[in-house]
Amino acid sequence: MRVAIAYPLQMSATRGVPLRGADDGDAGGKGGSGGKLDTATITKPKTKSKRPSLYRVLLLNDDYTPMEFVVLILQDVFNKTREEAMQIMLHVHNQGVGECGVFPFEVAETKVTRVMDAARKNQHPLQCVMEKQ
Repeated sequence: MRVAIAYPLQMSATRGVPLRGADDGDAGGKGGSGGKLDTATITKPKTKSKRPSLYRVLLLNDDYTPMEFVVLILQDVFNKTREEAMQIMLHVHNQGVGECGVFPFEVAETKVTRVMDAARKNQHPLQCVMEKQ
């Protein structure tokens, strides 16, 4: 998509030479545009912004972190319902790893940090990582 913007110009944008309209002749010794300004159209291509890379946030299983703590983390940090949190927690318990969500880099990084801080504060070895999708 192109956007056209018209600006009144007194000098040529390419050569720095005064612009002359069709009725700007030097007849009669009069120079200039007679009070009229010429306009030029400047087009600026609209650039498309690309989507940010997404990252998966994963919880890793360990044998020491209580299941209830993992459920609370999933509810608090990832805004999961109790049922969703239970399903993810059981998947982590049985498979060794489970996905908590997919987010842009900054959001994923913040969530990993929140999980790790909560685990450390409560003296649990729970690990949370992120990987590019």
